[in-house]
Amino acid sequence: MADLVGPRLYSCCNCRNHVSLHDDIISKAFQGRHGRAFLFSHAMNVVVGAKEDRHLLTGLHTVADIHCGDCREVLGWKYERAYEASQKYKEGKFIFEKSKIVKEDW
Repeated sequence: MADLVGPRLYSCCNCRNHVSLHDDIISKAFQGRHGRAFLFSHAMNVVVGAKEDRHLLTGLHTVADIHCGDCREVLGWKYERAYEASQKYKEGKFIFEKSKIVKEDW
């Protein structure tokens, strides 16, 4: 009998808490504070911090840092609002810094 294979997960680099699914990646072509970052449609087991306006590479956005729900490591941010019409697709989406997440068991 074949082994059952579950969803491919990403976990917090610090405590291995599951924070996102590979299937929820929208793009791997983003820039975070510390290098490459991935845009995800969903996140899990994270805490969303206070909203603040930030000038990012693509213009002004209202964002909130996202922290691991277990160890509170800052993993990236959530786009709350985009002021440029061309950037509206990011609203409600999550950035995870590649250096802050690891593939879990795959």
